[in-house]
Amino acid sequence: MSLAGRAVMALGLAGLLGAGAVACRGDNELSGSVSELFPVTDVSRVEIRRNPEALQVSYFRNNGLDVDLVARLTVDTEGVDLKPGTKVQLGGTTPSGRDRASVVHVAAGEPARAFTQVERGDLVLDEGGNVGEATRGDFSLSFKKGDGYGAGRSMEGTFNSLALDAGFGPDLGDVVVDEPAP
Repeated sequence: MSLAGRAVMALGLAGLLGAGAVACRGDNELSGSVSELFPVTDVSRVEIRRNPEALQVSYFRNNGLDVDLVARLTVDTEGVDLKPGTKVQLGGTTPSGRDRASVVHVAAGEPARAFTQVERGDLVLDEGGNVGEATRGDFSLSFKKGDGYGAGRSMEGTFNSLALDAGFGPDLGDVVVDEPAP
């Protein structure tokens, strides 16, 4: 076989192996260089919340009698048609100037930590995305270099859970009663 033929075959094999590695990745996992700051393995539960303004993916870990919020990714959906197959850019800001994405970490006995701004990354839903739907997808992002918690680090994750309502509840001034007024 020629050298060119072997190169093409090797490329094809590498592509198949890479696709297999992606296909073998499990649901509800976190990884990335943020693992140098806190443990990202052993996620015990993932919760997805959705309302008209945002999608939120929270990764929890049992920690003895406590439950740590390992990471919570919040994506502002202003100007985004969040549907399966759409790649949502996580860096930058929304049309109204808010950060497109933000991440926090809250471990028992420690102060809540908000990560520095997301520099770049993306999120893709494979299915779902609306309240009451099984929602599955993945994200990958990196944080801006410089000062701030998590600066210069990366985070990747997969998620698969039922999207719960993150509604705001009644507006101020709304009267909420269980029985009609007389």
